[in-house]
Formats: sequence, C-alpha cells, structure tokens
Amino acid sequence: MRDKANSANLCNLPLTVDSKFKLEKLVLAKILIVDDDSAVQATIRLLLERAGHDVVVASDGRKALAIFEAGDFDLLFLDIFMPGMDGLETMRLIHQQQPLTPIIVISGRPISWDPGSGPDFLTMATKLGAVSSLQKPFKPAALLAAVAGCLGTGREISKSPNRAAGNVA
Repeated sequence: MRDKANSANLCNLPLTVDSKFKLEKLVLAKILIVDDDSAVQATIRLLLERAGHDVVVASDGRKALAIFEAGDFDLLFLDIFMPGMDGLETMRLIHQQQPLTPIIVISGRPISWDPGSGPDFLTMATKLGAVSSLQKPFKPAALLAAVAGCLGTGREISKSPNRAAGNVA
C-alpha cells in the first residue's frame, strides 16, 4: 500500500491513509489569496497547494470579504493595489472581524522607498497590522518562508491564554 501511496503522490503533497485505506491530502492551512492579477493568483495558489495548503482566491477586496466571512481562514495574501476596494481597506475590515488572522501583503510597487516617489505602502501595511510583506516578483522560497512564519505566529497567538479568555491586546 505504501508504494501505491508514494506513486500516487506525483506533486509531493503530504498524504495520509485513513482506516479504509483511502488516500487523502493532508491540509496544513486554509489560505485566501486576494489579487486582481490572475497570473499572480495562479502562481501563489500553485506554490501553496504543492506545499499542502487549501487555497481559495478572490480577485478584489469586496469578493474577499464575502469569501472570508463564509470561511475559516488561517492566513490571507492581500495585494495592496486593486480596483474597487484596495488592500489596506480590505485588511482593516478583515481585522475588524478577525483581528488575529495573519495577513501577508504583496505589491508590485518598489520596496525601496524614495521620498520623492510617494509613500512606502508595504511598510505602511505592516504598521497597520500585516504580519509580513512581499515585493512582487518574489521567489518561491521567500513566499513559503513568509507563510511558515505567519502560520507559526498565528498558531502561537491562538493558543495564548488571553485569546482563550476573549482578550485581544
């Protein structure tokens, strides 16, 4: 049975065998990706699914809020610049509902800030509550490291005594 499990696992996804010997994908986290660029969505989705995560995508902030309210997400990837509701407003509304949900903001705007070019939105977003930020284009290893760091942070917070008592500082 083990050989069949390994040969069926073509994408190197973690697999478990239940009591009836059915193969199931072991899901590490449920992640919402919010970006108006379908190529970015597809790239992040592929990387995260190959790492064993359950991924849902939304193309703008309003759709993301509706999906977020209907689901129980462990982490969000949020583009800052989108038509309609931008990422900063989306992050504010999500944190009103679930203040401890970790958010990784992403942007194609330059990460090195030049005072003449306008504000540094990635830094601004982290000051407003994002746990991490990534400059597009990013390397797969950087994305996976950011996810691992955020999920570790989120799990530590959710296990803290203050969270169990309903206190959020």
